[in-house]
Amino acid sequence: MSAGAPAMCGPFGDPPAIVTGVSKPDCLHGRMLGPWTDANGDARYACLWEPHRAGLARRLPLVVYLHPSLYGPETAAKTGLLAYQNDTSLSADASAGFIVLAPMGRKTLHHYPRPDEKGLGWDNWYRQLNPAGAVTAGRALYRPNVDAAAIDHFVGQVMASGNVDRERVYVMGWSNGAAMAYLYGLNRPTIAAAAIYSAPDPFGALDDPCPQTPRAGPAADDAQIEVFNPALPAMHVHNSCDIAGLCPNAQRMAARMRSAGIAVRDVIIDYTQTPVNQCTLACGGAENGAAAARADPLGFSVGFIEHSRWPKKWTPLMLDFLRSHPLRPRTQAPDAGADHEVHLTHQPRGGTGARGVPELVCARARPRRSQTGRALATVHSQRQ
Repeated sequence: MSAGAPAMCGPFGDPPAIVTGVSKPDCLHGRMLGPWTDANGDARYACLWEPHRAGLARRLPLVVYLHPSLYGPETAAKTGLLAYQNDTSLSADASAGFIVLAPMGRKTLHHYPRPDEKGLGWDNWYRQLNPAGAVTAGRALYRPNVDAAAIDHFVGQVMASGNVDRERVYVMGWSNGAAMAYLYGLNRPTIAAAAIYSAPDPFGALDDPCPQTPRAGPAADDAQIEVFNPALPAMHVHNSCDIAGLCPNAQRMAARMRSAGIAVRDVIIDYTQTPVNQCTLACGGAENGAAAARADPLGFSVGFIEHSRWPKKWTPLMLDFLRSHPLRPRTQAPDAGADHEVHLTHQPRGGTGARGVPELVCARARPRRSQTGRALATVHSQRQ
């Protein structure tokens, strides 16, 4: 356990994370943005990679990538995103090229097992991500999640360039970054879709003392939390044998999302990155995962190895999922009500595409955004 003293749970889960430091990112061949000073007075940074075709007179999709804990934005190179960004289309007209933005987290205390109890990462435990800003609950003022505010800033900076297709702003993430990407996307109506890898449930995993159940409407009590972008389509790829036995945690997260009317596609893969139907329970069967290595030896050994590598066979499929889900599809389906399921089916033609991975077809009826969702999108745009 990491975050030390007993938590004081509130309407937004845990208190804000305790900060232990900040650092500059390694942006490889990209451009570093920042420093920008957040509400805590800490300098924040991001990495920006633009495709070779960025000089063309058209707006490009934007992928916001959030790194795993203990590692920085340079991990974007390990996902294949930087290799695909020049020749892969996320646009409706098949025009190649997309922008990659990778904000950097802070060094904080985490609710994760050792050695990840502290270090670089994202605070997905303090869930005050209301896009309108600070919120008063009871007699207390709850300020925005500082990491979410930093992401807002850098997204706004890139959007201000005029080079971004506002209907195709997406989030991706890895591990703790995946949890934060999902939490962020579920609370920003300007985000079109999410594709994440191996995320602990941002609403309750491992030794989080203040879990909450997400809702598409107002929370009834502190055990629930409202999300402001429940129309977000999401694809979650994770391992059947994952670190700390997190596969059942991911399945529970998907079930809770669907119960709240939130669309999610839960994809389980084995060590060969082949889709499978169930978790490897020998790697952990607890829905919260295992908070200590002695409770799950396989999860902290084999699961650690699988968790630590990005499934590159799935990168083009994750990108195609994003491409298929713009903010406002040209062909708007009728209001789907509670039917939010994302359907991915194998093509009956050889099984693999040009890059040697299974070909999938994406199809879903996305519900219309409510007046509230549109209003919040306007607020978020103004805040940028």
